[in-house]
Amino acid sequence: MANKISREELGAYLDDALTDIESARIEQALRNDKTLRDQLTAMMRQRDRGEHSIGAVWRRNRLSCPSRERLGSFRLGVLDDAETTYIEFHLRTIGCTYCQANLDDLLTEMEEEAPVAEERRRRYFESSAGYLRPGSDSDR
Repeated sequence: MANKISREELGAYLDDALTDIESARIEQALRNDKTLRDQLTAMMRQRDRGEHSIGAVWRRNRLSCPSRERLGSFRLGVLDDAETTYIEFHLRTIGCTYCQANLDDLLTEMEEEAPVAEERRRRYFESSAGYLRPGSDSDR
C-alpha cells in the first residue's frame, strides 16, 4: 500500500473528524486491505470496551461543540464577539464536521421556513386590513 494509514487517522475516521477527501481515501484503503480492516475492527472493539481517557470522553461527548441553539444564534449573528470567534474557529480551523452538518441543517431549515413565514405575514395583514379604517382613534 503506497499511502500508509496511521492509527491516528483511523481514530479520526471513527470520530468522523476527517474531510470528505480524507475519509474517501481511508474507505478506499479499507476496501483493499484486510489487515487495515482488522486494525479498524480492533480499534472499534477497544472503544466498545470503553476507552476512558479524558480526551476520549471529551471527543465522544463532543464537549467542545456548541449547542444547536448556539449555532442558530451564530447564524443569526446575535452572539458576542468572543463566542462568534470561538464558533468560527471550531468550524473553520478545527473543521468539526458534526457542527458543520448541524449548521448546514439549520440553514436549510431557515431557507425552507422563509416562504412560509412570508405567506403567514401576508395572510395576517389581509385578515386585519378591515380593522384599519381611516379616521380611527390613531388619527386623532
